[in-house]
Amino acid sequence: MRKVLYILGQLSDSDVDWLARTGKRIKHVKGTQLIKFGVSLSQVFLVLDGELSIQTNKGFELAKVGSGEILGEMSLVDSRPPSASVVVVQDAFVLALDKTVIQEKLDTDSGFASRFYRSIAIFLSERMRNTVGRMGYGDEAEEVSADEDELDANVLDNVHLAGARFERLLQKLMG
Repeated sequence: MRKVLYILGQLSDSDVDWLARTGKRIKHVKGTQLIKFGVSLSQVFLVLDGELSIQTNKGFELAKVGSGEILGEMSLVDSRPPSASVVVVQDAFVLALDKTVIQEKLDTDSGFASRFYRSIAIFLSERMRNTVGRMGYGDEAEEVSADEDELDANVLDNVHLAGARFERLLQKLMG
């Protein structure tokens, strides 16, 4: 549920309410390929419940994700096709957000755009730091700590807000 902490921790309550009103809650059954490697996306997904597998083009599992994860955010930012596939492992509910609607909001609401892009930047920066550390690059003195799940201070300041916002979002969408 780490991505949701980055994203919802930076957004405002009204931003989260907008996401809930704008998105569509969709159930996907086990075996559904939600995202296909190399095929352009028209949506971004917030996983509300269930379990999904992120896989390489050849089917090698990179990670399993669940509630609170956001999928397709990289393709939203750079408009390139996905670099991995996502398959539903356990029936899942997602909030599907149309990319054109999000882009329109980003283009017309500078406050939302600033908060949204900041949240994506913080998350991707953290992901890159962890990846570089795991690969063994950089000075030995700068190695990633044993506790790689430690959150950045910017995220920690808003972690309680992010959790509360996600719970409120779930209550609105899941009943």
